[in-house]
Amino acid sequence: MLDKNQENTEDQVNQTPEENEVKPVENQKTETKPEEVEEEKTATNKVVEEIEDKVAEEAEKDEEKNSIPMLAYENMELESLVDELEKLLKEFPIQQLKKNIDAIKNAFNSKFGAILAEKKAAFLEEGGNSIDFQYSSPVKSKYNSLLSDYKSKRDAYYANLDTQLKNNLEKRHQVINELKELIENADPNTMYKNFKIIQTNWREIGSVPRNKYNDTWRNYHHHVERFYDLLHLSNDFRDLDFKNNLEEKLKLIEKVEALEELENVNDAFKELQQYHKAWKEDIGPVSQEHREDVWQKFSAASKKIHDKRHDYFRSLKTQHQEIIDKKLSVIELIENYDTSKNKKHSDWQKSINDIEALRKQYFDVGKLPYNKSEEVWQKFKAATKKFNASKNTFYKKEKNVQQDNLDKKNALIELAESIKDSEDWENATNTMKKIQADWKKIGHVPRKFSDDIWKRFKAACNHYFDRYHNRQDNLNKEQQAFIEEKKIYLEEIKKVEKATIEEINEFIKKWRDFGDTPRSVRHLESKFYKQIDKLLEGLSLSKDEIAMLKYKNLIDGLMAQGNVHKLNSEQLFVRKKIDEIKKEIQQLENNLSFFSNANEDNPLVVNVRANIDTYKDEINIWKQKLDFIKKMDY
Repeated sequence: MLDKNQENTEDQVNQTPEENEVKPVENQKTETKPEEVEEEKTATNKVVEEIEDKVAEEAEKDEEKNSIPMLAYENMELESLVDELEKLLKEFPIQQLKKNIDAIKNAFNSKFGAILAEKKAAFLEEGGNSIDFQYSSPVKSKYNSLLSDYKSKRDAYYANLDTQLKNNLEKRHQVINELKELIENADPNTMYKNFKIIQTNWREIGSVPRNKYNDTWRNYHHHVERFYDLLHLSNDFRDLDFKNNLEEKLKLIEKVEALEELENVNDAFKELQQYHKAWKEDIGPVSQEHREDVWQKFSAASKKIHDKRHDYFRSLKTQHQEIIDKKLSVIELIENYDTSKNKKHSDWQKSINDIEALRKQYFDVGKLPYNKSEEVWQKFKAATKKFNASKNTFYKKEKNVQQDNLDKKNALIELAESIKDSEDWENATNTMKKIQADWKKIGHVPRKFSDDIWKRFKAACNHYFDRYHNRQDNLNKEQQAFIEEKKIYLEEIKKVEKATIEEINEFIKKWRDFGDTPRSVRHLESKFYKQIDKLLEGLSLSKDEIAMLKYKNLIDGLMAQGNVHKLNSEQLFVRKKIDEIKKEIQQLENNLSFFSNANEDNPLVVNVRANIDTYKDEINIWKQKLDFIKKMDY
């Protein structure tokens, strides 16, 4: 057995702080105070303890290490994510998939969650009850099936791994027992050879549960040292092993010291763990005179790498805080972004671009580890969710408005299609023009319908106006012929100086028989009726009779044109004229009451009475005109 003060300090690594007190080596000469030495050794051993814990953890996780590429899953569509999940399950060991599958899950859940929220909002908007909402898709079903398959295989793997680790632990205990038996039944001729076999068997055994790793190794190492202490029968073998082990451990110390030159502290720390594992697993003990010295050198070199790593992470922590502060400032900008003045689509498009620029700024600031980023990420999501809620509210209302616009435009299309083959040219043309004007006043419709309804509307309008213009072309050719005839006839009428009423009526009838005068030469109508009025004035008729004949010609002309609007306007005009004359007569009669004491031959009285008589004659003519137009059936 080893003396208490000569036990390898490696055994102290995983003890509790109380048990981990480092005893100074006997007869060690030093000018440093004992308590300072002890404090330094304790600090070093705590560092080594942390490294050894990492070694134990990595020993169990060796099979989970992988180099599966981490793709930009967040940029993939749902179908691509499912395909990638299926590919991973087929091509890689189940124990190596966790990081990739977690990333796929995050991306899939985020994208599918957005679709689910949209579908639910539409369901509720249509009057559905939240409790009745259900939504599924083939891609989601396939995803669930693959994820279930992954979980089953993963659980089976870890159950098998647990069994394997426990079996390995039993094998190591068995090797330790064989070593004990070798020591207790030492045979100088065979013990060294058998010891080498035991060492080989120990190294070939796989990982054990991490919580048993250090205790198991410490137990094994203790008996290895016992073996070497008993190997006094063959000092050559023992000294040769001690010498080889010392050389290997010194090489490891040099490698650890060289790690300080590596820029990547994480890579250095990973290699350090491998060197600690080799120190414990692959290299045996050294002679007692060197044991403490090499261990302290190895521990001190390890501490430098460990401290460098801690300094690096402290620096990262400062950098992380700077990133967090910058991200929080962007989040504040998003939270305070004002959308209250957004009234139309273009306003929201500008806001969407602004928020997208802020989102890019948020991501460009830099990345954070998960434990640092989650809280900030939740704040970022809440801020963008607030903006998206306002945006979605606007577009839901806009969607309703656009649906109303769609209904209005569809109604105009149906009306246009119903009259596109009409022969009632005047009414149909006016209606078509009004339809086109109304169409321009209606706002946007849902984009997916805009092209189709415009094509239908344009086709109906073009169909009608193509017919209308073709007809106009034909009419123009016909009209040009009778316009020339009218001009010739008008010149003939101008030569007539006197005519009877019968002849005048015949002139009018023949003029109308030519047909409607086009708007472009409507002045011919005015010239013709001026000549007719001139002929009427040459008749031996009273002024009232002539006035009525002229008025009848006017009304007959409007009737011939079928101009109902002008006929209505004319009737209103006559009624208004009668009312105006009545008021004038009433006013003049009121004025006479002021001259009750005046003589009848008073010039003022005479003038007023003359005006009253004139107005009465005039109102009689207008009443005759009203009676005439009221009798017309239009």
